[in-house]
Amino acid sequence: MVKRIVAICLFLLFFSLPVLAADGLKSIVSENPATATMDRLEKAVTAAGFKVFARVDHAAGAKTVDMQLAPTELLIFGNPKGGTVLMQQQTTVGIDLPLKYLVWEADGKVMIGWNDPQWMAERHGIDPQHPVIQKINGALQKFAAEAAKP
Repeated sequence: MVKRIVAICLFLLFFSLPVLAADGLKSIVSENPATATMDRLEKAVTAAGFKVFARVDHAAGAKTVDMQLAPTELLIFGNPKGGTVLMQQQTTVGIDLPLKYLVWEADGKVMIGWNDPQWMAERHGIDPQHPVIQKINGALQKFAAEAAKP
């Protein structure tokens, strides 16, 4: 009986690992192609006063080494007014800043993903109800929803 319980626990642990890897990731489906979705995200964050630091095309990088990757782009952006306040609370949050969106294509769908600000706050011992965390959370959801709609 004990062996059976241990086997079941190991089985559940093994098959839950991919799910655990996505802890703290929020995602929604976009109704637009990947590049158009990223263009819309970049426009939305820029219009809101965020600085875009980089736009990384992972699929283009894969081509440079003769490998294939479905459309996958990363947008790195931020605003020192919010990020600095959080880093004054806990410097280690800088590993998760600037903010990022990942747009990728999988199974015929275009996805928009980002780190959940509340998860990020908890990870670094910052109150997840901190006003800056709440503001970032709302902004990220708003920008993603805008970029995802047709």
